[in-house]
Amino acid sequence: MSEPAPTWTIVIHGGAGSMTPETLGEAGDREARAALARALEAGAAILREGGTALDATQAAVVVLEDDPHFNAGRGSVFTAEGRIECDAAIMDGASLEAGAVAGVRSTRNPIRLAREVMDRSAHVFLAGSGADGFARAHGIEAADPSWFETPERRRQLDEILARPDMPFDSAMKYGTVGAVAVDMQGHVAAATSTGGLTGKKWGRVGDSPLIGAGTYADDRAAAVSCTGSGEYFIRLGVAHEICARVRLAGWSIEDAADTLIDELGDMGGKGGVILVSPDGSGGWAFNTKAMYRAMATHDSAPEIAIYGDE
Repeated sequence: MSEPAPTWTIVIHGGAGSMTPETLGEAGDREARAALARALEAGAAILREGGTALDATQAAVVVLEDDPHFNAGRGSVFTAEGRIECDAAIMDGASLEAGAVAGVRSTRNPIRLAREVMDRSAHVFLAGSGADGFARAHGIEAADPSWFETPERRRQLDEILARPDMPFDSAMKYGTVGAVAVDMQGHVAAATSTGGLTGKKWGRVGDSPLIGAGTYADDRAAAVSCTGSGEYFIRLGVAHEICARVRLAGWSIEDAADTLIDELGDMGGKGGVILVSPDGSGGWAFNTKAMYRAMATHDSAPEIAIYGDE
């Protein structure tokens, strides 16, 4: 009997929000899709050659962090004090090892730092100057704070500061970035990176770097990366809860994702998730008007979408 053909899948997101063709414009739409395509291929190229899901998700997120269209790495939003503070997490579904960082201010690719925390420290989660210091000690590339800044993000902060009555998350147009993948060995991984909320105060940290809330991977269930109203994702433990329902209750990843997004909406939260299972199935669920998203598999052409009706 012949062995089954190797399979792999990668799904990425660039955030969920209220984007429309009118608000993005032709150029914005085109540039965002091109960036998603580059990130998708960065991860798919690794999987295609037999590489790991962990390496593939990291590679995809690095591309999105370096692209100013998304709220992660370069292009991150400003805090109320006019700083940029980045969060990221990565998790290996085979070993349940994970690494996370929060409040990073001088590390070019926070997802690389999260991976280094996972691989070369006794810890899971580092924050603030300590996380940046760990990056320097381990040779992770630094970047001047100005490298992260873009005029559009500065304008969004000015808009928030000028209207203190504006809903806190109204400027979240691009949100978090993330990737999930399953490799030819059937192992899953998840990676997530974000600049957080425009105008955030008091060192606020959302769900993205919290293992089990915005990022989770387990070979017994699925890999999940989340984006949206972080406080609600934290309260529901969305990423882990999806995996728990798959592993313990036998739900499909589609049913688990759809139900958790419904529960999130019932609480007043907005956002979305991407996910894959060890059998190669993958997809997304969201309750916003749009979500930057893309998927590729071993036997299908890349799928890239933004709006809810695609």
